[in-house]
Amino acid sequence: QVQLVESGGGLVQAGGSLRLSCAASGRAFSSYAMGWFRQAPGKEREFVSVINWSGVIYYTESVKGRFTISRDNAKNTVYLQMNSLKPEDTAVYYCAADGGNNRRYSDSHVYEHWGQGTQVTVSS
Repeated sequence: QVQLVESGGGLVQAGGSLRLSCAASGRAFSSYAMGWFRQAPGKEREFVSVINWSGVIYYTESVKGRFTISRDNAKNTVYLQMNSLKPEDTAVYYCAADGGNNRRYSDSHVYEHWGQGTQVTVSS
């Protein structure tokens, strides 16, 4: 069983930065694809980014060039560095782990383990 705990959310002005962390407990962290999703009020959960076991990375188009995902397998932690934040980035951000092949990496249903979420609020 993998347990995920996010941290690093908060309130920031537009143009600012935040770094989210997701600490994982359990075995074989390095074998999981680790994703970030977000859900804004009244909207469905959407894919943000993923980094798989070999370091392959994908981003949703709206965050390319602003967000950077990384992982530290020694610390069982995945990060999401968010720069040039915009009000439309406001959402609850969730960390998720996929122990499968992650081919459908943007589909939330392929992720077996989820964190509780951390709120990110960007003021204009």
